[in-house]
Amino acid sequence: MGRAIELARRGEGFVEPNPQVGAVVLAADGRVVGEGWHAVYGGPHAEVVALEAAGESARGGTLVVTLEPCCHHGKTPPCTDAVIAAGIRRVVVGAGDPFPAVAGGGIASLRGAGIAVESGVLSAEAQRLTAPFRRLVTSGRPWVIAKWAMSLDGRIAAASGASNWISGEESRRVVHELRGRMDAILVGIGTALADDPLLTARPPGRRVPLRVVVDSTARLPPGSRLVQTAREVPILVAVGPDAPEHRVATLRSLGCRIWRGGETDREARLASLLGHLGGQRLTNILVEGGSGIFGSLRDGGLIDEAWAFVAPKLLGGERSPAAIGGQGAWIVDKAQRLVVEGMTPLGEDFLIRGLVMPAGA
Repeated sequence: MGRAIELARRGEGFVEPNPQVGAVVLAADGRVVGEGWHAVYGGPHAEVVALEAAGESARGGTLVVTLEPCCHHGKTPPCTDAVIAAGIRRVVVGAGDPFPAVAGGGIASLRGAGIAVESGVLSAEAQRLTAPFRRLVTSGRPWVIAKWAMSLDGRIAAASGASNWISGEESRRVVHELRGRMDAILVGIGTALADDPLLTARPPGRRVPLRVVVDSTARLPPGSRLVQTAREVPILVAVGPDAPEHRVATLRSLGCRIWRGGETDREARLASLLGHLGGQRLTNILVEGGSGIFGSLRDGGLIDEAWAFVAPKLLGGERSPAAIGGQGAWIVDKAQRLVVEGMTPLGEDFLIRGLVMPAGA
């Protein structure tokens, strides 16, 4: 199963909105005779690739797969049919598939065909592998990764608002790699005005992310780099109910997509925006600031994963913004905790990343 999980990760950035899946086929004598992973969206699933690699050696053997095999017709035929036809006698599953058309049906189909099924092997690792897919399927919104660079004293900009560059070159290289596997990159209008960013991966990555600016009153300047490149790289400007129509029309005429939220409350409007993006089947979204956006997402329990690049600098200053604004936790016991998955030195900087747990979890 560990090998199957390793194989599955090769599909990261290529298969979304499908899950990353890996599979290993063992012959009846225990030899590994086939391996596979889901390599591209719309392409053959991991089980089919592994079984084809195994050929007749799969008959009477064992299939080890990170996710419950599908039992419905989608872009490909049911994997359960391929497993049964290959003569597999035993299937070992890492985690169940929450997709409603599967959701235990794959395991039931295999057992109905007389195949022994064992489920839950390395379950935590297998579920983490498919966490963005599970978030999309179960909640209708994308997996939200909050990324920021901050000084050692927790500031994301100086008192003047300047933030270039808090982190070093190695950290910025990792950020561009991360951008290259995202479906969307989101910032608030404050960040867009202060930094005039492009929000692209350089060099280009596996995906071309949609650039999203949360801009309640449509203040994004027509001369900004984001607007000027709107016909080359897609951009969505998320405006509020009171955004002046003439500003919206100008942005639209320059190639920007517009989403208008009806909620006056910023936190509620952000949640609706995420639901809209989930409806487009966007799976992974990288949020790059600013402090107000991070605060609204944190207060709404909408951050799934955090990447904090910490630089050995002390900015200080009461006017220097903290990494996360919003209402925050009233007492320390109400803090949202981070399950740390990695602590990596990057030049002089340090990257801390992990899963964000609800308060009290």
